Amino acid sequence: MTVDVALGDRSYPIHIGAGLLARAGALLVPLAPRGRLAVVTDATVAAQHLAALTQSLNEAGIAVDPIVLPAGEATKNWANLQLVTEKLLALGVERGDAVVAFGGGVIGDLTGFAASILRRGCRFVQIPTTLLSQVDSSVGGKTAINAAAGKNLVGAFYQPSMVIIDPDLLDTLPPRELRAGYAEVVKYGLIDDFAFFEWLETNAAALLAGDAEARVHAIATSCRAKAATVAADEHETNGRRALLNLGHTFGHALEAETGFSDRLLHGEGVAIGMALAFGFSATTGRCSGRDAARVAAHLASVGLPVLPRSAGISATGKSLAAHMLQDKKMSGGRLAFILVHGIGQAYVDKSVVLADVEAFLDSPPSWN
Repeated sequence: MTVDVALGDRSYPIHIGAGLLARAGALLVPLAPRGRLAVVTDATVAAQHLAALTQSLNEAGIAVDPIVLPAGEATKNWANLQLVTEKLLALGVERGDAVVAFGGGVIGDLTGFAASILRRGCRFVQIPTTLLSQVDSSVGGKTAINAAAGKNLVGAFYQPSMVIIDPDLLDTLPPRELRAGYAEVVKYGLIDDFAFFEWLETNAAALLAGDAEARVHAIATSCRAKAATVAADEHETNGRRALLNLGHTFGHALEAETGFSDRLLHGEGVAIGMALAFGFSATTGRCSGRDAARVAAHLASVGLPVLPRSAGISATGKSLAAHMLQDKKMSGGRLAFILVHGIGQAYVDKSVVLADVEAFLDSPPSWN
């Protein structure tokens, strides 16, 4: 199936289907006018899937120039941005060429940012290989690297020309990575789709166990939600796209506390962050404690952490609040939080006092 991201002359398709990697070459022929494509990937994905992608491209008459980076969040830095851009220039990539990001969110974010600045902008394609990137980071044009001050603080809004999603790639994903990606799936239900959250409560186990129908439904539903949000608020100017950051203010602070390392995967941070957003909303009377407990129970049921201590993090509220001050949503010295009135009722709240958040984080709910 195809989901369209409607952005006028920058619109693009999201192709979703089992076995699409084998057909990637046919899809990408229009984006390879000179018969070559640079493919940026990481060592893990390269070992498992680069040969299949190369074969598909070669069969379509497209030669491949691979650029292989180390796997992991630490890759998304200045040094690798320079490395990728220099290699693309050495390969002679022109403004009319496309660069393929073949990997998870780290590769997609880094490659997209490199494409946005190479010769003042060349085209790029996302072929996401993790559940998290398939339902979230590959769609919408947010590209970035991490800085010493925090996550994703240097980047650009820069849309891909195409997204190709093959759910079969998830078969080689480690269970922990799959669970982390599932947090971003749940997010769409928690923002404004209560029916989808209920569906996930019933079908999460099948999705994580590899049920093809459940995976396609969850990915397509998530991509439609993301596409509609991006079309309505591409640059986060009217508040709608900011809702996609549900759980991320807390989650990014936790990632910063752990040094953006494998101690805490991005999706795990988002899971804790969403549970904390519901917990804080309940504690301050914005939503019911029953809804907050229900969300925490669902996330925990699939093996996701819902409190910092359940991920082995013992940071104080003050230290986490200090990380939040670097959040991209800071405006006029105040931080907008994504909070909730209930499941499927997220909203932007600019009235939160950071001292109240600190106190809450020092005495969070006792879900586990």
